[in-house]
Amino acid sequence: MKLEAQWITGFVDGEGCFHVAISRHPEMTLGYQVLPEFTVVQHKRDVQLLHALKEYFGCGVVRTNHGDRMAYRVRQREHLLQHIVPFFLQHPLKSKKRVDFDKFRRVLLMMEAGDHLTADGLMQIRQLAEEMNRGQLR
Repeated sequence: MKLEAQWITGFVDGEGCFHVAISRHPEMTLGYQVLPEFTVVQHKRDVQLLHALKEYFGCGVVRTNHGDRMAYRVRQREHLLQHIVPFFLQHPLKSKKRVDFDKFRRVLLMMEAGDHLTADGLMQIRQLAEEMNRGQLR
């Protein structure tokens, strides 16, 4: 199945998620790990769409999400920065999800600069993460 860029943008506007988790991890510099993730979830009957996304972007995994749901996930920072972010900069989202993408990108760029390894940077990343995916005006 061959996907077109405009279709992917619309599909992700409706079904995608840009998320940043911050988890306790005692072995990390500040005791926390920042985990950015791009995800698209579908019912297993449409798993071919997720595999087509994986093929299009050339990265990520397709796995069971919950029950009869499957997910396409990209978690590797390099893949997010080299494949996912450039795509959505070139093909901008149209919904409020664009705001989440912009914050997601800011977090990735902060991580590239090493900001997640400082208390101030981690606090800024936490604030951005808390503002994402709330379904409210931002």
